[in-house]
Amino acid sequence: MNEAFATALAAHGASLITHIQLYNAGTPVGAARQPVTWTGAGSIKNPSANLVFSGTASTPITEWRGFTALTGGTDYGGATMTGTGFDSGGVFTLLAASTNFDVSPV
Repeated sequence: MNEAFATALAAHGASLITHIQLYNAGTPVGAARQPVTWTGAGSIKNPSANLVFSGTASTPITEWRGFTALTGGTDYGGATMTGTGFDSGGVFTLLAASTNFDVSPV
């Protein structure tokens, strides 16, 4: 395939990730995956809004991963997170402004 095909895939790639799951050291944490839509000009995509998760108070969070479904589906990976976790009330907000990925053609 040519570069035009890779560019088209990059433009539509964000729509494949419909849900976000939080993890602690490779283990899912939180009550459920949260639905997500994406925004962003160019190749950098951010969630359209902050995502609020519920879970066990003070549980650390080490990464987020994007999936194609609420349960099951394809795990497309995500990004490492450091120094964060559920607050004392069991709530964590994944901030749209600081959560992103790059869909540039490889």
